[in-house]
Amino acid sequence: MPEPRLEFAQKAFIMDEDRVLLVRKSASDPHHPGCWEVPGGRLKVAQDDDLDEHIRREVYEEVGLRVEPGPPFHLWDWWMGDGTPGEDVRVVAVARACRPVGGLSVTDEHRAPDDHLGESAWVPVRELGDYDVIPSLKPVLEHFRADLA
Repeated sequence: MPEPRLEFAQKAFIMDEDRVLLVRKSASDPHHPGCWEVPGGRLKVAQDDDLDEHIRREVYEEVGLRVEPGPPFHLWDWWMGDGTPGEDVRVVAVARACRPVGGLSVTDEHRAPDDHLGESAWVPVRELGDYDVIPSLKPVLEHFRADLA
């Protein structure tokens, strides 16, 4: 039986005063359609970006926002796949505090064609619990909120 693939992802917790940027997965997304998450993505093996460039590029492609990456503050993992042998992927992710550079205007004009993201919203930290976020992100948001308190 083939071993599951291991991939690395970075997620950007972009703050503006007491708000954090969330993005909503489109209804056509194969994983958790319609749920909310934070911008970011998986690092492709063939990419030669350093980790800061990777998160800057991912955020810019997803929401058209330029960010300055900060330090990691949480590490977690999740499984992707449908149980088909050889198709399972274990994703190890790091959450990074990021700050917007050059404005807060979010746009989808730079969105990569394969993105499955819908709308975005600047959400007050105290309201994060009101959003239907992807399951693997829930404990990360709790950690994030606790760190801010």
